[in-house]
Amino acid sequence: MGRKYMERVGLFDLGSNTARLVIYDVYDGGYFVLVNEMREAVRLGETERDGNLKPTRILQAINTIKSFKRLCTASKTDRIIAVATAAVRNAKNQKSFLNEMFAATGVKFQVLTEDEEATYDYTGVINTLEAPKGLIFEIGGGSMKLIYYNRRNVLQKHVLDFGSVSLATEFVSPSVKPEVACQNIENFVKSRLEELPWLKELDPDTQLIGVGGSARSLARIAKRIKKYPLDMVHNFSVKIDEFDYIYNMIKPFDLEKASKIKGLSATRADVFPCALATMKALLDYLQAQNITVCGCGVREGIMFNYAVPTTVDKPISDVLGHDLRTFIKILHLDETHADQMFNLCVQLFKQLRVLHKFPRAYVKVLRIASMMYDAGKTFKFYNFRKHTSYMILHSNLFGASHRDIVLAAYICDMYSKEEASLSEWAQYKPILSDEDYEAVKKLAVILRLAEAFDKSNAGLITEINCDVLGDSVIMKTEVEGDAALEIKEANSIALEFKKVFKKNLEIL
Repeated sequence: MGRKYMERVGLFDLGSNTARLVIYDVYDGGYFVLVNEMREAVRLGETERDGNLKPTRILQAINTIKSFKRLCTASKTDRIIAVATAAVRNAKNQKSFLNEMFAATGVKFQVLTEDEEATYDYTGVINTLEAPKGLIFEIGGGSMKLIYYNRRNVLQKHVLDFGSVSLATEFVSPSVKPEVACQNIENFVKSRLEELPWLKELDPDTQLIGVGGSARSLARIAKRIKKYPLDMVHNFSVKIDEFDYIYNMIKPFDLEKASKIKGLSATRADVFPCALATMKALLDYLQAQNITVCGCGVREGIMFNYAVPTTVDKPISDVLGHDLRTFIKILHLDETHADQMFNLCVQLFKQLRVLHKFPRAYVKVLRIASMMYDAGKTFKFYNFRKHTSYMILHSNLFGASHRDIVLAAYICDMYSKEEASLSEWAQYKPILSDEDYEAVKKLAVILRLAEAFDKSNAGLITEINCDVLGDSVIMKTEVEGDAALEIKEANSIALEFKKVFKKNLEIL
């Protein structure tokens, strides 16, 4: 049958601490999906005293890129994009390093400027997270980036010339207690933040958004400690008391203890306390109450600009919608049917509001459930709603909260059940409210009705109007063509409708 994607792209990101390869399939219409990845600690940020990259680190970087190329060849990539960040940007021997890298591997690296790197971080965040006002920070190995935006416009960008690796080189030594080193880093970072007067003028509603490996490691550790039920770091929030607990636990650790922390990669263990000390300084300076972790940054920013060229000038306006359509594209679902399912769900939600009294926020939940409803069929038709539920739970959807994702999964899963398992439901208590349980039962019926009303996938029912008369709901449909099958299917849900809405259902 041949490949369904337009192009397979390998992206090399040569950072100060880690080199990463991510392989994406790019689809027509501006959609892309990660299909493979590889990473290696190269520590280019550990430079010589004269500012040159160390020969041992250069050799390790070259060998790593050779491995990346082999994986790209095996994966049949069509194009390679290669970028380098702070360590190479600041190296005195940058030119000779790049020449040596090209001669040994055939890969030509683009060295990102500070402004380009910060812009890609912003692009990765703004196209994957619904956060109207944010201060993005990334603590790399050799630099720390700060990007302040409001209403999807960047107001300030600044790159500070220190990161977790360079801070470790300067402040950490066997003769200094780890807690003292961390305190020294905090003091140093705060003094550098004082040089940025605009930080004192942030809007009060500004979210502090962490990107990069250190922020993701923080989220993974926080999730393990609180036994968080979802395996997602994107859009996970770490509260200030949770951060302080982790920081106070880790900062006395030596390398041996730090390397045993679950959720923390061995390649980051020795510099992670330095990254936490930097975060602590930023949290204290801003008096922030939490950190929202974004799983996307420079690499995703590059890919958005590549696959969706309009994002160079303007972010995607509908983050969730774009990601849902990415799933529809890669799973080869019927997009017209998905749109009709959501359209019918919205109509039913509005028409039945007098009965359910739910806020409009639940429409986003219905959007996810209805547009991904058929996803489980790509695995197996039998029990496909259960498969869909699993896929939604592990979708890491952009533009949706973790609560939205869990509720959408349960709406699909409850389709063929009278009750959701209370034991299963209990594990999501950190995410859900007591009211959500009743909401899911009613929203599941709305989803069932929407599926029934487009049973033939022909879009025959165009409009639904409901009259609530006494103990009955009269549902009037406007149709284009013979919708007898759809009406029959919808009437079969009358018993379940009465159970949750306490009304008889009649469909005309």
